[in-house]
Amino acid sequence: MASMYYQSSQPIQRSKSGLPRPDMNKTGVIYMKLEEDVPIFSKYKVKYPLNDKISHLVVSSDILVLALVNNSLLRIDLRHPEAPEDIDINKHLNQTKISALFLDPLGNHLLISLSPDLVGAQAELLYLPKKSTRAKQLSKFKGHVITAVAWNFGNDLENSTGRILLGTSKGLIIESEIGMENDRIFGTSSGQYFEQYWKQVFDIGKGSDTPITGIEFHHVPRTDRYFIIVTTLTQLYQFIGESVGSDDRQLLQPIFSKYLSKPEMYLAMISSLTYSKLQFYYPSPRSLPKNIAWLTGSGLFIGKIDASAPGGSDNFIVQQDMIQFPKTSDPSLETSTMPLSFILTEFHALLLYSDHVKGLCTLNKELIFEDLHNETYGQLINITKDPVRNTVWAYSEKAVFKYKVAKEDRNVWQVYVENGMFDLAKQYCQDNPAHMDQVLIKQAEKYFEEKQYQESAIHYAKSHCSFEEISLKFLQIGQVEALKTFLIKKLETLRDVDKTQITMIVVWVTELFLKQFSELTIQEKTGSIEYERLQKEFEAFLTKEEVAGSVRDNQDTLYKLIASHGNKENMIQFAMFNKDYEKVVCHLIHKNNYHEALDILKRENKKELFYQFAPTLMQAIPKLTFQVIINHWGGLEPSKLIPALIKCDQNDMQVLEVINYLEYCVYSLRTQEQAIHNYLLTLYARRNSPKLMSYLTTQGQDARLVCYDIHYALKLCREHNLTEACVQLSTLVGMWEAAVDLALQVGPDLAKRTASLPPPSSGSDTDLRKRLWLKIAEHVVKEKDDIKEAMEFIQQCDLIKIEDILPFFSNFVTIDHFKDAICTSLQEYNQHIQDLKEEMEEATKSAEIIRQDIQSFRNRHTVVKAHDLCCVCDCRLLARAFYVFPCGHRFHSDCLLHQVHPLLPTGKRNRLHDLQKQLGSFSLREDNESVGSSSYTAREQIKGDIDNIVASECLFCGEMMIRSIDQPFIEDEDFDRVFKEWL
Repeated sequence: MASMYYQSSQPIQRSKSGLPRPDMNKTGVIYMKLEEDVPIFSKYKVKYPLNDKISHLVVSSDILVLALVNNSLLRIDLRHPEAPEDIDINKHLNQTKISALFLDPLGNHLLISLSPDLVGAQAELLYLPKKSTRAKQLSKFKGHVITAVAWNFGNDLENSTGRILLGTSKGLIIESEIGMENDRIFGTSSGQYFEQYWKQVFDIGKGSDTPITGIEFHHVPRTDRYFIIVTTLTQLYQFIGESVGSDDRQLLQPIFSKYLSKPEMYLAMISSLTYSKLQFYYPSPRSLPKNIAWLTGSGLFIGKIDASAPGGSDNFIVQQDMIQFPKTSDPSLETSTMPLSFILTEFHALLLYSDHVKGLCTLNKELIFEDLHNETYGQLINITKDPVRNTVWAYSEKAVFKYKVAKEDRNVWQVYVENGMFDLAKQYCQDNPAHMDQVLIKQAEKYFEEKQYQESAIHYAKSHCSFEEISLKFLQIGQVEALKTFLIKKLETLRDVDKTQITMIVVWVTELFLKQFSELTIQEKTGSIEYERLQKEFEAFLTKEEVAGSVRDNQDTLYKLIASHGNKENMIQFAMFNKDYEKVVCHLIHKNNYHEALDILKRENKKELFYQFAPTLMQAIPKLTFQVIINHWGGLEPSKLIPALIKCDQNDMQVLEVINYLEYCVYSLRTQEQAIHNYLLTLYARRNSPKLMSYLTTQGQDARLVCYDIHYALKLCREHNLTEACVQLSTLVGMWEAAVDLALQVGPDLAKRTASLPPPSSGSDTDLRKRLWLKIAEHVVKEKDDIKEAMEFIQQCDLIKIEDILPFFSNFVTIDHFKDAICTSLQEYNQHIQDLKEEMEEATKSAEIIRQDIQSFRNRHTVVKAHDLCCVCDCRLLARAFYVFPCGHRFHSDCLLHQVHPLLPTGKRNRLHDLQKQLGSFSLREDNESVGSSSYTAREQIKGDIDNIVASECLFCGEMMIRSIDQPFIEDEDFDRVFKEWL
């Protein structure tokens, strides 16, 4: 059998033109046609040879089933249409005919409803699974004409339908499960069909024959709730409840049970039709339906499914509406005024008549599509939709048609705009800037008409409306706040390259803010909540990312603008925003607001600016300023503050704070800058001489290490008559005699301390110290003429004798006055002579002992026995040349050399190498030629030098062994090699 293919039937359909294009003059956007205007609905005829007329068609998940008038079924997998399956059910048609086909959403299970064709015949229900070509008669359904089936959308089994509901022509609702029986031993399908259970759960007609035309149930995710919708010719029922069904009892019966004791919820319609149709729209497979539609004689009822309704609610259908069937635009099509069937998409409904198809928009109820049917294919029978693939199929007696749906939401945005549903409109025009612009304009106009000017301004700013037109629109009604909002929001939409527009808007908005500030100031509301709110808005505006760059580029213009309004506070705020802290601090200092100026410098950490304003701040608030410098700005360079520090001499408080800061620099920061130390010396000399001496003492007596200028300090101290300081400074420059002269002006004690300072390390220093002490002695003798004190003075210095000070006494002093002193001096000389004699005698005795020891060592010997061993190699000592030490240790010459060599200093080691080379050359000469006695003498000298290096001390008892205690057992360069050997 030949395969099917699609043939376009476009010429026989009519479609209304699309929406009008946006007005460029109004929106400022040039409309561009980005794609061809493809119709929303396009019909294609399926070319497939059929051997008889079509009576029924169902399709799900690309599984298409056709029922022909000759009682045969044709099952086609649309993914492989070249291999259809012919199914013969004639043996089951005993005085019955096919009344309906029901295919589950996944295309796995087909139910065939057979109705009596003759009086006395009984209805039947056949079951045909996807993997079988043999239909099975279901005995429990015998006598029931099945008119509607509610499939289980959560079931994906191929051998079982899961729990389903079936509606009959008499109004009965049956819960059942149908499937193939598995082999109990091998677990395979046996091909035997069964009804796991069959249970009547409700009677819609309460005993009367009320045919059920549609039925469907769904489980609400993450709950135990179910909702069931059932339609008859004139009623739409909702059954809502909870169920925790299991395999051993009915799943949905508990929901119907509660309606046995209370009236069911239903919607009634007046209809003279003998049929009605129930359709749903699913956003995605296996999801809850979003929309519902019910075709009756009164029109097309539509609504939305709201599964989030409260637990006690009996209504899941919201936003209910009724659409009247449209009149056709072509009178020739009016062969039938009522549609036979329909299908529902997200925004449209396709109504099928016997000779044409109409498309309605369910949002605005307008007719947007008409399709004339060719009578050569017979009358149209039905239209259906694949609930999984969302493909639309219509069929007549002799042909099958497929409708392609292309972007049916393309005009939805305009419908929502007309209904004032702007948020929904925006969702359906995100990919079309022109449409989005129209939505924004319409929304802005609506807000403007409702006098919600702020919202209107926000939406106008997002659109491409004429900037000038909207600005004038708000100015004409005096809505400055709305205009300001419009400008600020418009600013957010501009690009960085639009510098001119950005500058204009920034200046304009600033002007509007300043005007509002001026008005509030005139009304004396500068401290009001409204003024503070406006101030915060202005600050927020200046800090916007898109504003900041323009503000910095146009500082001068904005400064002039703010100044023209006389708003000093905002001038400061603007300067702060631009980080122009120099202007801010200048202004604050000009207003004597020193504390705030210091806080800004501190907060912003502007050190360079602090150097600039330091003189003023130090004079105005010295204590706080120096606290900030010490506690917050320890990293300031003290030398840069010298000009400011010098100016702080107007009162004692300022000088005291300067001294404290300089002491902090000297003692805490350890600064060695000479200018700092010199200025501290100056202040000490002028104000605090005790601290000056402490400072000089701290600096020390080494002229190379002091941080101040010694000559400047000496000059300064002379000017201020600080004699003691001059004494100490004179010693630093080597003016010892002048220092002692100045010290004598203070007192002998200071002079004595000064004379003791020169170090007694050389002959010249000794002469200097003696001269200094003689100066002091002369002063003591001549000033006091006290022999006793002069004698005590001699005791304090060992460089001066009695004979040195005798010339200082007057000519009238007799020898009697010095008798005691001279005797004491002679006794000391005598004692010194005796001490020298004793030292000479001890030296003579020591020399004699040393000569005796040398003589005894010449006669000393050691006995070496034949079995004595080397202390290193444990071999017999007499086997080769050896050394014997007084301590008793014995070593072969080569063993000792090998052990001593690493322990020798570098110099001795190099010397040893040279001697060994020289000795080797002598040995070589002895082998080749005879040499004289002088050569042997030189050879012995070399061997003696080698012995002095190698055998100068015992290997185990000498200093070399003691020094080697800190050396590692393994040298660093050998560690890796030894470590690998140990592994």
